[in-house]
Amino acid sequence: MIKINKEDNNTYNFSLSTTNGNTLFYSVGFSSKEEVKNVVSSLNLLDKQHIIIERKTDHDGNFLFNLKNKKGQLIGNSLLYGSEAGMENGIKNLKKRITTLKKSEYL
Repeated sequence: MIKINKEDNNTYNFSLSTTNGNTLFYSVGFSSKEEVKNVVSSLNLLDKQHIIIERKTDHDGNFLFNLKNKKGQLIGNSLLYGSEAGMENGIKNLKKRITTLKKSEYL
């Protein structure tokens, strides 16, 4: 499921969840709801060749990844993972989830 949220500073973001409701990913802020909807609608068009995954480690040693579009623009970030294997599993789940999105899952 994709949930679009309005933040206090009048920006919009979205989160992507598994079919079980576990959050996989949070987007960066966008200036308008229309911009968020455009990014969300393009997610299911992304394939493995157009998704850029940037793997990172934070200052506390936790693992995370960023999702970027084919132009290298940041779309959003993952949750923090305690292990590299956990992060890799999160990436696998995100890619699988993106390919199975349906318009009916956009809230």
